[in-house]
Amino acid sequence: MLAAVLHEPKLIRIDEVEPPEPGAGQVRVRVRAGGICGSDLSYYFKGKSGDFAVREPFVLGHEVAGEIESFGEGVTGLQVGQRVAVNPGLTCGTCRYCASGMPNHCLNMRFMGSASTFPHTQGMFRQFIVVTARQCVPVSAGVDFTRASMAEPLAVALHAVKLAGSLVGARVLLVGCGPIGCLLLSVARHAGAHTLTAIDLSSRALQIAQTLGADETVDAADSATIARWAEQRGTFDVVIEASGSPAGLDTALRSVRAGGTVIQVGNLPAGQSPVAANLVMAKEIRYQGSFRFTDEYAVAADAIALGRIDLQPLMTHAFDMADANHAFEVAHDRSQSMKVHLRFD
Repeated sequence: MLAAVLHEPKLIRIDEVEPPEPGAGQVRVRVRAGGICGSDLSYYFKGKSGDFAVREPFVLGHEVAGEIESFGEGVTGLQVGQRVAVNPGLTCGTCRYCASGMPNHCLNMRFMGSASTFPHTQGMFRQFIVVTARQCVPVSAGVDFTRASMAEPLAVALHAVKLAGSLVGARVLLVGCGPIGCLLLSVARHAGAHTLTAIDLSSRALQIAQTLGADETVDAADSATIARWAEQRGTFDVVIEASGSPAGLDTALRSVRAGGTVIQVGNLPAGQSPVAANLVMAKEIRYQGSFRFTDEYAVAADAIALGRIDLQPLMTHAFDMADANHAFEVAHDRSQSMKVHLRFD
């Protein structure tokens, strides 16, 4: 079978690799579509994502959907040919975090397409993958594969908004309008936010945010508006930081009102980041991190299958696996793309 393998920054080769065979309790999935994530872009262009560096040839990709091709002994409730969205995270189910309802912090997590462990857990940008049956979430036959592959980023957004608490009647600021940011905006709207303001440097991203329901969009270079938000100990009840930049975090901490909540979703650069931490103390801010997701993956897949979240404005490009390098270049250019998918026919 063929796989899109990252050999060095900005160099993916389509390599012939041994096709995997499912064991007991496992499923072999023919991958049909996969989305390029921000962490994939970071691995591709920088050779690392946050604190995780690539140290061996590495298959990227953790947002995919496909169809069941075969399965091993003991698998029930699934059928050959069935369409599934594939949860990339395999938890142990027994460590103290799994036992306490925090499986996203599993001490033995195997997250596909992540360089957090060595040898790396290879990703899903390949023609076939083998996963456990519990990682497969069935979707109806009428759901497009590219749309179904959006379950993973939507789950990230659902988890973050859940951690923010009730948004009913809240004034919400979304910092960063990439694919995750725009999904956060859509989920926050469904969660009852009264007003939604979105800020980004990209005019195209802001246009999409407006399409998805932002009441106000602001260019991140508009320092005067940001300064006004900081007046009188802040403006917004909840700020969701999805840019992954120190400047974005600074805007979040200055713009949230005293006693408000900042949810950190963006992955900041590796190492120490300059943070106006005194604002957390002086304004009694609840500063909450949000990492991946827990049980939201199946909820996200169902929401997509039922058409509850409008994904179409985000899905801007799709390329064949053979054009993976070009696809990553397009995905990196925010002036022309939002969410870019690879197809595996």
